[in-house]
Amino acid sequence: MIPFASQRALGQDLATHLLNAQDNEQIELAHVRGSIARDLHGAFAEWELQAETLTNCRNYLYSLSINPDPAQNRLSREQYLDYIERIEKALGLEGQPRALVFHIKHDREHAHVVWSRIDAMQGKAVHLAFDHEKLMRVTRQFARDHGIELPDGYFKDREDLEKSGQLSLYEKHQQETTGLTKEQRVELVTELWRKSDSAKAFVQALGSHGYMLATGNRPYVLVDIYGDVNALPKLINDKQVRTKDVRAFLERDFPPESLPSIEEAKKLAADDRKSMEAFEKARADEQKADEVQAREAVRRKEVLEKLRATKRRQLAEKRKFEAAQKKERMELKRQHLAQAKRIRELRAKAKIGGLAAFLGRVTGMDKMIHKVRRLNDKRRFDKYKAAREKLAERQARAMAVLRERHRMQFADVKRQVRSVDKVEKRERRSRDVRRLKEARLKDRARKGVEHMQAIDMKRYDALRKPVPEKERELQTDRKKQRGRSLDDWRGGRTRLSQVFAEAADEFGQSRKGEGDGKSRDQELKRREEAARKRRRDRDHDR
Repeated sequence: MIPFASQRALGQDLATHLLNAQDNEQIELAHVRGSIARDLHGAFAEWELQAETLTNCRNYLYSLSINPDPAQNRLSREQYLDYIERIEKALGLEGQPRALVFHIKHDREHAHVVWSRIDAMQGKAVHLAFDHEKLMRVTRQFARDHGIELPDGYFKDREDLEKSGQLSLYEKHQQETTGLTKEQRVELVTELWRKSDSAKAFVQALGSHGYMLATGNRPYVLVDIYGDVNALPKLINDKQVRTKDVRAFLERDFPPESLPSIEEAKKLAADDRKSMEAFEKARADEQKADEVQAREAVRRKEVLEKLRATKRRQLAEKRKFEAAQKKERMELKRQHLAQAKRIRELRAKAKIGGLAAFLGRVTGMDKMIHKVRRLNDKRRFDKYKAAREKLAERQARAMAVLRERHRMQFADVKRQVRSVDKVEKRERRSRDVRRLKEARLKDRARKGVEHMQAIDMKRYDALRKPVPEKERELQTDRKKQRGRSLDDWRGGRTRLSQVFAEAADEFGQSRKGEGDGKSRDQELKRREEAARKRRRDRDHDR
């Protein structure tokens, strides 16, 4: 059982990697906690936003992969969760947002756990100190409790422990695209180095196995037929061989100034393999491509159908909401008109005639009643107008909330569509890498080549830049001069110190005979008096 963990950023890239179905036969998103979104891209985006707004933490994720030994029994989901909870407790990640994904790759089940390091309540990132040692301790305890046998790396007291370094991303990419491991490259270059008795023989042997000697930021690098670059000293597995030994062995016949650059060597390699890879690409397995496209179509169909369903649902909800608001406005208007009609009817019933009407007109009471009624009508209309404006404002706010909710819902679905695009892009790249690897393996098998096909050394020699003999001698002299510069500087400093010392002695000898004995006695008395005065002052201060 091997756990591998790291603190990292780039959550969107990690989510795309975890959902890549091209490299895994089966993917299961077990659960996501501590986020509103239920998918990995959305959850990691939320955690990244918390890191940017609450803290200055850059590596806001803690990613752990759990790889049980396939030779032993598979872990149950309860055992996985038990192991994860123990790690959470040991690292101080209890209660932190978490995502758990299970993969099956080459019939081997393994799990990926991703935590957010950001504690939103405290506004800071969880500090993870000595996490590697804590993982080792928890793994040993878990294995002891569940009867799991661990690799030798977990027991430092075992003898003859062989430790293999972790491959870098570039080395892993080389291995995936060429089918050649780092150990195979190192073994071949080391064997050629030991068998070659001259620089020319070494470079010729490298060319016959698909390597070109070039120069870049380092004086000597190797560019293979596939365009991959490696530092030459790092491919020589001999502790007695240092970088300076490689330079000394090659710089006479192959000085760095005469070698092609990395770009020139890559162009030459691309021309050599162009026809081969184009031929193999045309012979790609169409049935497998159709299966992949069908899987992508099903996944895209689901998310696009969800997008269309969201549009339909939002449109229906908007229409229903608008109808309800219109009904509410019409109801308010109906109530106002009904009240006005009822008042008009009451006034018509209360209308008087005959002598009473005549007296009302003569005394002015009729006019006064008319003014009071107009004032009451205006007040009722103003009240209705205020209620109508208030209702319009409330409905506008409600409509704005609805539109914002629809926008967020639609944005979430669109984000899921973009996530599918990212995953499909990663799967296509993985598929292309796998096809390229298979094509290169087939080509080497067809040609009967164990490592890589040979480089066209005539074209390689044409890329080299001639270095005149005089210029080469000048370069050698400059190197020797630079080697002696430090010794010359040290020697010059020593000679300068000797000159100053001799000059000081001569000056002292010349001043020795000047003045008489009386002046010297006065000077001594003056110094003694000054010393006594300093002692008195010191005693007085005490």
